[in-house]
Amino acid sequence: MKLIIAIVQNDDVSDLVDTLRDNNYMSTKLASTGGFLSAGNTTLLIGIEKEKVDDVLKIIGEICKTRKKITTSMPPTACCTVGAYVPQTIEVKVGGAVVFVTDVDRFEKL
Repeated sequence: MKLIIAIVQNDDVSDLVDTLRDNNYMSTKLASTGGFLSAGNTTLLIGIEKEKVDDVLKIIGEICKTRKKITTSMPPTACCTVGAYVPQTIEVKVGGAVVFVTDVDRFEKL
């Protein structure tokens, strides 16, 4: 048995969970925050048989595409500010997924 830990953007999680469910894969959702923009994301825990890992990874890859987002740069820290801070517009790549696949030594559904 394997455990897939997939960290995805909140924008993608509903479609991903629905598609996983449609393909008979169950998941547990955990709210999380992180990344460059400190944006909300969701961590999914998916326990599956070893033979089905590639299928789940394919589904994640199809749903969680990267895209560009326009945002403003972070202000410098107070100790480094000289004069006024003028925010700059920057383009960043968001989306996609960070996925870990680990072995499960023991699984019990109680």
